Amino acid sequence: MRKIKGVFFVNVSDIMTKNPESAQVTDSIMNIASMMRDIDVGFMPILDGNILIGVVTDRDIVIRAVADGMDIENTSVGEIMSSDLHVVSPDTDLDEAAHIMEEFKIRRLPVVDQDGLLVGILSLGDIAVRSQNIEEAGEVLEQVSEPSRPEMAA
Repeated sequence: MRKIKGVFFVNVSDIMTKNPESAQVTDSIMNIASMMRDIDVGFMPILDGNILIGVVTDRDIVIRAVADGMDIENTSVGEIMSSDLHVVSPDTDLDEAAHIMEEFKIRRLPVVDQDGLLVGILSLGDIAVRSQNIEEAGEVLEQVSEPSRPEMAA
């Protein structure tokens, strides 16, 4: 956090969860689900070596694997992960990160360094608990949580 002319500026690195658990793209869906249960998380960054290439949520596991009858013991998480990622760097301004979360309705935002290495996760919870601006935290939560509505035919 830095102060310029009496105004506090918060970077993502000031409030993100550092050194998050992650899994490899070759790990089975079952192994990922067990890891998520054991560490009590609903979101897992997926790496290829050390580089972030995707994410998977507990909902992804249920909707994309279990509901479709996939063999979760023998299918890699790479088959169901989301790879169209929005990421930020540790020095991204919190307002900018919050805007990305609002615009794309993202509850968790991976934080990567200049080499694409995962260094943290910024979650709605981080913003709500650690942000200096409670009003902003509420606005982000409201925007991200707003359900999308199907388009109506004209």
